[in-house]
Amino acid sequence: PRRSIHAATYGLAGAALALTALQMTQIHPLQDVYFNFLADRTTPEYLRTRYDMTSPSMNNAPQRPALEYLRKLHPGETLGVRGVRRSWIKDAAGTDFREAPDLAAADYALFRVRNDGHQDLAFNSLPLGRIYNNTFLAIKPLKASRMSAAALAAYRELYRQAVAGEPIIRAAYKVYFQDRTLTFIRENCPPGDRERQVLVKIFRPNPEGRTGFASFLRSRGVRWQDTCLAVIPLPDYAQGDLIVGQDQGETDPWEELISLSSPGLRERIARAQRQSGRPAPPEGFAVFLEPGADGRQRLLYAKPGCSEREYQTPITLHIYPAATADLPLYSAIQSAGYAILDFYLPHYGGRPGGDCLAVVTLPEYPIAAIHTGQAGRWREFLYPPDDPEPLRAAYAALSDTPPAARAAFDLHIQDKQLVYSRESCAAGDAAADFFLHIIPQNVADLPADRQDAGFANLDFVFERWGGHFDDKCLAAVPLPEYPIKEMRTGQYAAGQGELWAVELTIER
Repeated sequence: PRRSIHAATYGLAGAALALTALQMTQIHPLQDVYFNFLADRTTPEYLRTRYDMTSPSMNNAPQRPALEYLRKLHPGETLGVRGVRRSWIKDAAGTDFREAPDLAAADYALFRVRNDGHQDLAFNSLPLGRIYNNTFLAIKPLKASRMSAAALAAYRELYRQAVAGEPIIRAAYKVYFQDRTLTFIRENCPPGDRERQVLVKIFRPNPEGRTGFASFLRSRGVRWQDTCLAVIPLPDYAQGDLIVGQDQGETDPWEELISLSSPGLRERIARAQRQSGRPAPPEGFAVFLEPGADGRQRLLYAKPGCSEREYQTPITLHIYPAATADLPLYSAIQSAGYAILDFYLPHYGGRPGGDCLAVVTLPEYPIAAIHTGQAGRWREFLYPPDDPEPLRAAYAALSDTPPAARAAFDLHIQDKQLVYSRESCAAGDAAADFFLHIIPQNVADLPADRQDAGFANLDFVFERWGGHFDDKCLAAVPLPEYPIKEMRTGQYAAGQGELWAVELTIER
């Protein structure tokens, strides 16, 4: 019986390998993409109509049939192509194709079809038949010598409509905005400028989507005579603030802020600053909370006269939830109770006019505190209690009982909480991080990943559990439900170690 089981197992494994090899042969050149052959027929047409063809493997695969199509369209000619992998030109297409050095020298360029179906203004799309999975189009770059009279008239009309109004931005390009369309125009445009990237950054309404998208003059515009023109329709989700500009190239990069909403981003920041009464820190960023149109809270970062170094320095963003259970499991374990959402300013904003701006949408779960800043430069705490009365009431209640221990802070154990209080408390007194180690009576009460260590690590920042009021400060840290044997707590600083520490023995 055992031999029969082994034989059956080997037979099934061999059959599976044979079916996989057959499938890989059938769907070449998509053989490195997994498809369930039990759920579908892996024919090219079935894959083209049923599967998303935008993965890296899918993107490169259709170049071969696109080149084969062009070979049939121009038999016996040697064509210069652009946007094609060299391996396809060399191995798959034979000697009747060469790699063009740039678009201006290309006879054809291969580009992916955009999901919105929008055809690039700068190209004449060929009436292609179905290319394998239809992800690529072979298109002719529009050159001045090849531009049809109809195409030239269309571009001149777009130019005339744009310049009839006032530009919203005057920089290397004049930027016009009308009917939710941005038009970039540059007179005396250098030939190489069409290869530079035009930036359109959109503050998306969700934290997963970073700011906006980038476009290229070469794919959304055209250069005729000495004029460059690009027309960029905005997507429906672009409702608020935009940063437009151009990346590094022949001239310096530039970025400018425009607002589709009223008031604009800078006006909202100024209003938030007036309402909070908190001035912008001289060495750091002004950080404000603001509800978005969808009701979710957002963080606005701003600094006038921001240097390139400040712009490129990463921002730390730690989110402390009201309930640790709201965090994904890996975040709760790795981050000791807070989510790490660190980011770079270019991902969520820009540097228009030399001022740094960024907008970050916060998670949907209730938030107890926010810690953000730049390492070694500045840091900011948000979401401490706006109303100091609960802190005052909790502080007054502590006077009824003596502290369990005295150190830099008085420590009280009250209502299943460890309370830290200080009578005369400056902002710097609570700035250093706090450590809190809980030793249970029974190690089995600890989570499995902490049982070897023998204690629970509840390190925290002060504003996570409290705040400042008058000249005092108070924080109340909830203690675990299981019986506690000892606690060790204090403050520490990077490079200095423990600033103070105290041990508390809990009477049974």
